[in-house]
Parts: sequence; structure tokens; C-alpha cells
Amino acid sequence: MTEIQMTRACISAIAVLAALLASGSGEAQVQPKRPNIVVILGDDLGFADMGSFGGEIKTPNLDALANAGARFTNFYTHASCSPTRSVFLSGVDTHRNGLGNMDEWTAPNQQNVPGYEGYLNNQVTTLPQLLKDAGYHTYMAGKWHLGKQPDQIPAARGFERDFSLLDGAGSYWDMTNFTAAAPRSVFTEDGRYLTELPKDYYATKTYTDKLIEFIDAGRGDGKPFFAYVSHQAPHDPYHLPNDWRSRHVGEYDKGWDAVRQERLQRQIELGIIPAGTQLAERMWFIPDPVVLAPATRAVLGKKMELYAGMVENLDYHIGRLIDHLKEIGEYENTIFIVFGDNGAEGTDLFEMIAGTPGTRDFLFAAVNWSQTSPQAWGDPGSYVAYGPMWAQVSMTPFSQYKGWLGEGGIHNALIVSGPVVNRAPGSINRGLMHVGDIMPTLLEIAGTSYPQSRDGRPLPPLMGKSWGPVLAGQAESPRTERDYLAWQLFGNRALRQGDWKLRWEFKSLGKADWELYNVATDAAERHDLAAEQPAKLREMIALWDDYVRTNNVILPSRSPFETAEDQLPPRVPDDKGYPPLVYKQQFVPPPDMLAAPKR
Repeated sequence: MTEIQMTRACISAIAVLAALLASGSGEAQVQPKRPNIVVILGDDLGFADMGSFGGEIKTPNLDALANAGARFTNFYTHASCSPTRSVFLSGVDTHRNGLGNMDEWTAPNQQNVPGYEGYLNNQVTTLPQLLKDAGYHTYMAGKWHLGKQPDQIPAARGFERDFSLLDGAGSYWDMTNFTAAAPRSVFTEDGRYLTELPKDYYATKTYTDKLIEFIDAGRGDGKPFFAYVSHQAPHDPYHLPNDWRSRHVGEYDKGWDAVRQERLQRQIELGIIPAGTQLAERMWFIPDPVVLAPATRAVLGKKMELYAGMVENLDYHIGRLIDHLKEIGEYENTIFIVFGDNGAEGTDLFEMIAGTPGTRDFLFAAVNWSQTSPQAWGDPGSYVAYGPMWAQVSMTPFSQYKGWLGEGGIHNALIVSGPVVNRAPGSINRGLMHVGDIMPTLLEIAGTSYPQSRDGRPLPPLMGKSWGPVLAGQAESPRTERDYLAWQLFGNRALRQGDWKLRWEFKSLGKADWELYNVATDAAERHDLAAEQPAKLREMIALWDDYVRTNNVILPSRSPFETAEDQLPPRVPDDKGYPPLVYKQQFVPPPDMLAAPKR
């Protein structure tokens, strides 16, 4: 037993003894009630989407949580959904917990290798398992994406009640999935595989309904609860009820450049980012909206209108949950943690999945996802996503988006509110935080600890640091300048230590070589300092090598980005106003020099 464990054991024994003595004298002391915990995860929610982080999208309920608690602007997740979820629920690095790669993209050299199973493996325990052991009710509603076999589903990994989509995405209206090989999405409820969905099913609404139902059903015994609502929204396809589709008509016709500039200005005014922060370059394959025809801008703007509706509908249902907790008297004793699972989605997943004419998946898409008219967008059978131009808007001011390891792929907004937050309401913190920190933080709040072993198996060490001192206002960061964070996904790699970031990515978004950035002064990663700072580069590469050795990192032999350079046009700089040919306005002579032709 460690010194810390001995201390906690002594404290617990003293508390029990004191309670017994007090009860004997007729003056029983009431133990402080442990807080409830609600974790709200937005799927592909961008750093700059919420109003409290600079967005024009109306998110009053999320903003209220931010204003009651604290915002954290230097928070990192992973670059894609299941890796982030695996770290959140296990507290262990992806290359150890089974998500060394996404199940959908496991490379040939990673198959059958421990740590690359494609599901949350049995070498790790989970946050709900440990909280359940500590006396918490454990509930989940929403997207799981961490395994489908009976020993891999939420009920087998610590959740007492669940209503879960096991796949990574799908229709919001029904069980329609994306490929001919797997045409139906798989759901579970309380550990049983569903044969059909509730008759009034709409993902965001139903997940909220179910979570409220679970909370109410478990209230009688006075135990605290851990509720994980892993929303599908705003992941594409953008499905939403009719009355949420037309709340921003024409607002985005001005184009992505203008909206990104407006968000940047609001972020500076709010204090989310410092004055003088530059925007990342508009990606070279994204057109300047100024040169597009009005009809084209309107159609592309409608995609962003639908996305904004998705986020606002998500906020509405989050508000329903918050209001219910207030009605039953649990809100004041509930901790809320809100974040997105990765950067906004800029890749055309539908095109990637459907493939080319003549394939079975193309035929499946043509039959089951055939509602392609803009008037049908949002309906069952429609598939719309907003593309890289709007993904860059969602990730203002950062570079890149989901799947990549630029800041736009891994840098997320974080809100924490509730009784453990002893910082100024609505304040902003810039400490270096990570999704892997949530496990040790919540175990500490629940009054329990991470075990060295479980069921006779040794457990891998936690990768994160508790936020306890930061939330209490006693520290500004859980990390020192020597601590580092590191990522690998699809062969792309990154490492951050202090203000410095090391990055290797496939061309053309990367250079297929190591890049070095000071992200404290260059959040947009515009200035690669690898050539100017060779000593720092070597120092950071040495840390990367240490990470690889320590965490079972196997670079994939195949990657979804291996042909990215061939699929994209040659990379060129984003020089405003170039080429002048397309921006030159009609010349208008001085009026006093106009004349009709001479006969």
C-alpha cells in the first residue's frame, strides 16, 4: 500500500469511527454528499462553435455552464473519436488501451498486436467500473464506438444503465448505416442488443430522454451518479427536425473567410485568445468565397446553416437535462464537464465510404442515402456535411481539422462547472490540459483511487494529471514545463512540451518530415522553426522516441492519408489577392472623359 493509500484508508477509518461514536450519543454526523458527475461530449464539435468560445451559433445553455464555471482554452483530445473516448474512459494511452488505431483503419502490421485491437481492451479498467465500485450509479446514453461484442459493450465495461449506438456514426432517424457490408447500425439498451428503435427516435432527443429516465429511476437510494451523455451531434450527416433547419437562412452566404474573421475578433474580445493572434492560412484547395457565384455560396452556406442548427438543437437538449436536474434538486451538487471529442470534420466521409461507381458501397449509398436535393437536407436518407472550408471556421484560429495533428485536429474547448470549481465564475484558464486527465480528476473527486491491479491483472499506469489544484484555484496548470503530451494516429505524429510542438504529417497537409512550432506565439502553426532551432528540434525528437518506447507505438504500414498528396492539388501559399486577375474590378473612366465614337 502506498503512502497516499494508507492516508486515505486512515481518513476513512477515522470518519467511520467518528460516525459510530456520534450515532451512539444521538448526534450522528452527516457525511458530505459526494457530487454527481455529468460528462457531455459533442461529436466533432469545434473549438470556436459555442458562443462562449467566439461562435455566432446560439448556445445559451452551454454558455450558462461556462459562465457559472470556468473555460479552459488549452485543452487537448485525440484527433478522432474512438481514440479520444478510449483515453477518457480508461485514462491510458491509446497504444495500450486497444485504440492504437481506429478499428476502421487498422493497418496490416498492427493487426493482432496488443494495444491495436480496435476496441477498448481488457488490459485496462474503466472510469465507470471504478466509480461503480466507489458507490456511484453509472449511466450512459449516446455513441460508444469502442467495441460491439458482448464483453465490449457499455454494460460490460461498468455502465449500470445504457442506451448506446455502438457504431461511429449513422442516421439520426433510424438504424441506417453507411456500407453494404454493415447496413444497419447496432444499438444496445441495458446490455441487450436492440431489434428496433423507439417509435419517436431522434438521436439527440432520445439520448437526453434516456439519461433523464436513468437518473430518475436511480434516485431513491441517495447514491450519487456518473452520467455520460456521448452525443452523436453535430457529427455528419446533418439530420435535424424541420423547425431547426432554417434559423440562419442566408447568414453564411458571405462565406467562410468572413465568418472566420468575425469569430477571431470575438475570441480576442472574450479573452479566449490573445490580441495579435493570426488565423491559420485558408487551405490552398479551398476557394476564396469572393470568387464564387452567389448561388454556389448560398448552397455551401446552407450546409453551415444546418450545422449551426445541429449545434443549437444539441444545446437545447443539454438545456433540458440541466433544467431537469434543477427541478429534482440535483443541479447544485453536480459537476459538468463539456468538450468535443476531436477537431471539426473536414474530410468528405460520405465520398470516402461510398467509393466509386460500380462498387457495392456506391450502390448502397445511391439507394439508402438518395435524398440529395438541398430541400431534403436534414431528412432521413439525406447526407450532408459542410466540408473543409467550414471545418476551418469551427476550428478558428487553428490549422487543419479532425484526423490530422495540427492544432485544429486536437485542440478543443473545455468547460467545467459545479461544486469543485473554485475559480472566478466565467473565468478563463490557459493551463495545459488533456482528456487523459479526466480519469484521475474524477476518481479524486469521488474519493477513490486508481488500483494497481484488477481481477488479478496488473493495470497500466494512468497518463494524466488530476485537475484538482487547478479547479480549486491553487494552480494554473496540472503540468510542469518538463511534462509532455504526445499523439500518433494514421501515421501522423505530434508532441507538445511547454510552448513547443513537434509535428510529422503526410503531405500535402504536412511535409512528411518533422516540423517545429512555438504554439504559444504561433497558435496557427504558420512558422515552422525546425531549420532555425535545430537543438530544440533534436530535444523534441528525443522526447518522441521516449514516447514510442514507453507506449508501444507501431507506425502503420497503411494510412487513409497515404494518397493525400496525389488527391489534392499542389500546395501553394495563401497570398491574399493572388492572382490579381480574378480580383481586378471593372475599370471606370472619369465621367468627364467619356465620349461616343466619332463617325
